[in-house]
Amino acid sequence: MGNASAMLTQYDIEEVQEHCHYLFSQQEIVALYNRFCQLDRSAKGFISSEEFLSIPEFSLNPLSQRLLKMVDGLNFKEFVAFLSAFSPLATVPQKIELIFKVYDVDGKGRVTFKDLMEVLGDLTGSFMSEEQREKVLSQVLEEAGYSRDSPLLLEDFMKVLILFSCAHAIAFVVYIPVSEVIGAKRHQASNA
Repeated sequence: MGNASAMLTQYDIEEVQEHCHYLFSQQEIVALYNRFCQLDRSAKGFISSEEFLSIPEFSLNPLSQRLLKMVDGLNFKEFVAFLSAFSPLATVPQKIELIFKVYDVDGKGRVTFKDLMEVLGDLTGSFMSEEQREKVLSQVLEEAGYSRDSPLLLEDFMKVLILFSCAHAIAFVVYIPVSEVIGAKRHQASNA
């Protein structure tokens, strides 16, 4: 899987479908495979972060640099699993798990106050000062029963997000229609 000259077998399609919890139909998986092969310009069987950046919806995301760290070197199965969190059919916990990985800057399975500050800085830019970000985060954590010194595990992170109805932030950060990823190349070609 991943080489443009290779064909997906029915077994491959079903295996990928199972791996991504059936969030994509078989037709969508075939379309994603075709898109993957277009992105994998050197036919290595995986895509680099630079190749992934050719998807406009990701390059415009304020968290694109953090997302790129997660996608560099993905094979087709991993590519589809990564995209499954962006599916409108993905559950809130699946989306939160992806957000957790984005916030877990050092990849140690926990999110610290510093991690939260860094990501919030990426999201807000100059819209909020560092003092404002610090004040908001401290208040949210305190109201959820945590302190600035409390590293958040995935379960804690979910509790904080759900408790404060931050699920709306999921749509802002994580919702990119898969049709946009599949159709991005066609759209670029029609504008040429």
